[in-house]
Amino acid sequence: MQKQLQETFLEKWATYFPGAELPIIYYYTDTLAGEEIADSSNGHRCLIGNLARVRKGHSYVYSARNAKCPGGKRYSGFSQEIQPDFEHFLSCGIPGKLEGERYKKSPEVVREYIKNLPPFKAPGKYLVFKRWDKVGEADDPLAVIFFATADVLSGLFTLANFDSSSPDGVIAPMGSGCASIIKYPLVEAGSAKPRCVLGMFDVSARPYVPENTLTFAVPLKRFEEMADNMDESFLITSSWYTVKSRISG
Repeated sequence: MQKQLQETFLEKWATYFPGAELPIIYYYTDTLAGEEIADSSNGHRCLIGNLARVRKGHSYVYSARNAKCPGGKRYSGFSQEIQPDFEHFLSCGIPGKLEGERYKKSPEVVREYIKNLPPFKAPGKYLVFKRWDKVGEADDPLAVIFFATADVLSGLFTLANFDSSSPDGVIAPMGSGCASIIKYPLVEAGSAKPRCVLGMFDVSARPYVPENTLTFAVPLKRFEEMADNMDESFLITSSWYTVKSRISG
């Protein structure tokens, strides 16, 4: 990643979102640095749980070998398979065999839902997560993920719509926590006008994030545009100053 982009955003973030948590990034690669391996820990079955350390400045390396959740493995592109009886798992379950999550009303609804979620293949052997200030010049981020409270989200949401005539510069598609930060942002990254993804509504993933926190995932191209707009946007107004004062405490 370009050092100038990294440093410029750090300065702007400290100015307009003082005290707010830094975002994290991810990229795929076929090779790993020794420090990335040493710094990574796979203490949770859920991928989202393992990102807590990344938010504190550590690296996290995810791959087909250490993926413990079939959903995380699929939505990160390390598997194209769907777990057996998934349509029942996501809905009403199978009495005496499988407890259903009841996120969808029926197996039939799930089957239709799956049709809109085609799998993809990971473009590398490893998926590496790092906090923004820990990213190296050789790293090639695909998206930027903010773990944010309501006031910070309001700023990011408004900034995402600042230079667009469309009302849907941000989407909130139904999906798992890992789908909302990996799968959907990567889909958007391939579009002509990539949108931001509001997420972490997944009830199963909620225990791994603070109670007042959601995610805001931004494809890198869109992130660069948003960063360029910061100094001429609402962020320089008195209205934002009032909100900013709450963010900084």
